[in-house]
Amino acid sequence: MGETSQAAGAGLPSSRHPPPPSPRSGFAPAETPRRGGDISGHLTFPLLSVTLLVSFGSSMLYGYNLAVVNSPAVHIKAFYNATWSQRYGHGLAPGLLTLLYSVTVSIFALGGLVGSLLVGILVERYGRNGALSRSALLVLLAGGFMGFSRELESPEMVIVGRSITGLHSGICLSVVPLYLGEIAPKNLRGFLGLMPSIFICLGVFLAQVLGLPELLGEERFWPLFLSVVVIPASLQLLLLHCFPESPRYLLIERNDICGATKALCRFLGTHDVQDVIEEMKEEQRSLSFVEMVSVWQLLRDRTVRWQTLSVVVLNAGMQLSGIDAIWFYTNTIFENAGIPMSQIPYTTVGTGVIEVVTGLIGCFTIEKLGRRPLIITGFCTMGICSAGITVSLLLQTTLPWMRYVSVACVVGIIAGFCIGPAGVPFLMTAELFTQSHRPAAYIVGGSLNWLCNFTVGFIFPFLQMSAGAFCYLVFCGVCLLVALYVYIIIPETKNKTFMEISHIFATRRSFLSISDHLIGMMKLDGYGALESSSLEGSGSSLP
Repeated sequence: MGETSQAAGAGLPSSRHPPPPSPRSGFAPAETPRRGGDISGHLTFPLLSVTLLVSFGSSMLYGYNLAVVNSPAVHIKAFYNATWSQRYGHGLAPGLLTLLYSVTVSIFALGGLVGSLLVGILVERYGRNGALSRSALLVLLAGGFMGFSRELESPEMVIVGRSITGLHSGICLSVVPLYLGEIAPKNLRGFLGLMPSIFICLGVFLAQVLGLPELLGEERFWPLFLSVVVIPASLQLLLLHCFPESPRYLLIERNDICGATKALCRFLGTHDVQDVIEEMKEEQRSLSFVEMVSVWQLLRDRTVRWQTLSVVVLNAGMQLSGIDAIWFYTNTIFENAGIPMSQIPYTTVGTGVIEVVTGLIGCFTIEKLGRRPLIITGFCTMGICSAGITVSLLLQTTLPWMRYVSVACVVGIIAGFCIGPAGVPFLMTAELFTQSHRPAAYIVGGSLNWLCNFTVGFIFPFLQMSAGAFCYLVFCGVCLLVALYVYIIIPETKNKTFMEISHIFATRRSFLSISDHLIGMMKLDGYGALESSSLEGSGSSLP
């Protein structure tokens, strides 16, 4: 971390930190923080309010847009077919209609991919709070496109609107946990960091409820159903400016000690913030000769290779776990499981209740249990239930009651996801890196997240047609491999400062470099095949 970065590569623009307020360089060892636990804090009204606001106005929209295309799928396809018939005199072929609807679903993820690539530039130029405020304007634009698409007889407006909502979600899915991770005291970082995941689940649940036939599920209401997102975005746009910028951003990147102090006093509800200021100055001193790292530099930086690999595994595994296939195509999955069409909307709403409940369980237990147990348990549950769906679909022709096992497995996948994998990867992306590497890490994690989201959303219908029930075994394998990686590689980050977490990985690097050196010496002598394997095995888990 203390090495001088080279010229900026692709990704985040490089900008040198302002001179540190003290001539000291380096930092005190993480094992001996300034006064033990005095950088902890309690939950204040401003801290809770801003967390709820950005979770409601940003994170919830991601969950809503994931699930909103599920219930009106028949109406949207009928609109596409009717419009095509008016233009060209004939309807769409079934395969082409499936392709066009798959594009409508998955274009959301492509927009998210573009948004995630813009995160570094936006948070550098406008700050965390400023980036969230400006991104809300995108939702208003997208709502206009989707809301007036039927009046203007333009399927293209639906697709453009979906892509813009994806752009917004791509930005916010990274900036919200970044902002909350930087304003939260270390003892509340897990609780506040998982709050957005609860609102993602609430967004999915809201889409399921509004999609009922008694509400906005009727054919004439689907444009309004898609454009409801403008309401939370407008509220965030009006109120977010009432809260200060991230104090860590103000002090470390802008060298604004006065602004950082005022922001801390507001968020923590006390004027005794000197210990937090000193912890931030300590990190600033350690980064005083380090430029903001670009994506290319992050990928080449061997000092953070384990952190970078962990972000890659967590974010790719989060989407390749199959959760988006479940959310995008819940109705289709239940229909294939033999659930009567009239009962499917209400069964889907029932799964939404499970999402919210398990999200709350994860949020209120993360500071007691830690990050690792939640994410390992979540991925293992998802893997087992994915295999269960395959078994139940294969046997339901001979055992009719297996359709209920299939529904239970869908609920299990959603519950496993919401209790840990829904929010912990975003939280850990903030925790595993110091200030200079954090924006680039969010670009890498967010890009992979959205790329895998697009892949699953686009390919799943065709995978389901070709592989049938066996397609869920792919998701099973991914979930179990990610759980194994977390168990072996990633340390617990609960109640640790960013510098302490960085020190854990530095210790690991030192241990592995010594092991590699010894292995190389033994290989030079022509011995040590057995010894080298044992050494590598001993270095496979974190101290």
